[in-house]
Amino acid sequence: MSASATTATIAPASDLAARRRQVVAALRARLPERCVLSDPEDTRPYECDGLAAYRQLPMIVTLPDSEEQVLAILDVCRELQVPIVPRGAGTGLSGGALPIHDGVVISTARMNRIVRVDAYARTAVVQPGVRNLAISEASAQYGLYYAPDPSSQIACTIGGNVAENSGGVHCLKYGLTVHNVLRVRVATIDGEIIELGSEALDAPGLDLLAVFIGSEGMLGIVTEVTVKLVPKPAVAQVIMASFGDVLTAGNAVANVIAAGIIPAGLEMMDRTSVRMVEPFVHAGYDTDAAAILLCEADGTVLEVAEEIERMKAVFEGAGATAIAVSETESERMRFWSGRKNAFPAAGRISPDYYCMDGTIPRKKLAQVLGAIEEMETTFGLRCANVFHAGDGNMHPLILFDANQPGEFDRAEAFGAAILALCVEVGGTITGEHGVGMEKINSMCVQFGRKELDAFFAVKRAFDAPMLLNPDKAIPTPHRCAEFGKLHVHGGAVPFPDLPRF
Repeated sequence: MSASATTATIAPASDLAARRRQVVAALRARLPERCVLSDPEDTRPYECDGLAAYRQLPMIVTLPDSEEQVLAILDVCRELQVPIVPRGAGTGLSGGALPIHDGVVISTARMNRIVRVDAYARTAVVQPGVRNLAISEASAQYGLYYAPDPSSQIACTIGGNVAENSGGVHCLKYGLTVHNVLRVRVATIDGEIIELGSEALDAPGLDLLAVFIGSEGMLGIVTEVTVKLVPKPAVAQVIMASFGDVLTAGNAVANVIAAGIIPAGLEMMDRTSVRMVEPFVHAGYDTDAAAILLCEADGTVLEVAEEIERMKAVFEGAGATAIAVSETESERMRFWSGRKNAFPAAGRISPDYYCMDGTIPRKKLAQVLGAIEEMETTFGLRCANVFHAGDGNMHPLILFDANQPGEFDRAEAFGAAILALCVEVGGTITGEHGVGMEKINSMCVQFGRKELDAFFAVKRAFDAPMLLNPDKAIPTPHRCAEFGKLHVHGGAVPFPDLPRF
């Protein structure tokens, strides 16, 4: 997505230049010169993450290649009171890696070594810069793989996955990052290394690993991760079911789960997204359908054959207009290729797109899709919908043209209205993309003051000087108050019963 960058109040150029010189000198006294970037042209590739609408040139970028160098950077930043933004591959979609104008970016991209793969324990120990897909590639020789598979898995790194608690199309059966990480080594703002979790079945004390995973770089810097590996199934097949209306498709999702079936993946795409994707990847999708479901079974040959028949019976009973089953591995991958390429396909039909991320109860799928269709008229913008339907995690793609005055503002308002709707029907404002900068105002819709205070208390426990990714994810009381005034009294977005502080 692209759009004009947001602006921030920054210090005078002369003050910023002096500050940069001071911090660069301190960093280069502790690090090799190759690890410190300060020239604006060198730091420009780090000015945003996948949410390119928000951009800020960082003061300095650091590229450590060891845990010791991470600690050295933290020491300098703590001593000089410099804010820090951790960064993985920069594929995040919520602005979580958006730099701070007078801060330091710590990119862990060079910490990309697979330390070991233990086929007997079914674990892999990796540095944070290792790509998600590289873990599965390294463990394939043992018949194992790493289950969470975000659409960006070819590029995203495990450190970023830990920060955002990433999922993917197979998270319904195999879980999110939090269910597949056993242990993390973390560099704290105090310059210490702590280990959270354990390679054993349980760890003593409080479950701080679950607190840390999904904390968006606000609690510490990941330096090493131990992940759980699972056996590669003997066979997998995908059913593609077509439906004449969205309500029927939404009910079919609920029926699958109600039948006691836990698919390896259960995805939904509406007509707009199907017609957007099919000319791009030629996945074999039914472009006449109002919605399609992709439902995967994996396991032994007999298990899959039985589950496929049960899935077919559910879809036929739910009113599917057509059903196709992948017969070969290449056909299965082709069916999935359309869903995995929904985001790039949007770029072929629209100059810009805004990818949202919210989670709703499965039984509310049809209701929410109907409401989003009405919002298209309200905001004057198209929206293509793709879902991790099995767990209710939706990714509406709002299509707009940033070159047209006001369209990006309408896209943002459209997205905020969708998130408010998610909360209204009993869901949440994010499933796997995180809050970052994008959804920080929507946190004021989801949570009350006491809950936000509790979040801040956790952050202060890990980061007393509040230097790690500040002003992200958790809104201040002032921000929620201003947001409430703007949207309740100004009427910019229809937020019913918006809490005000």
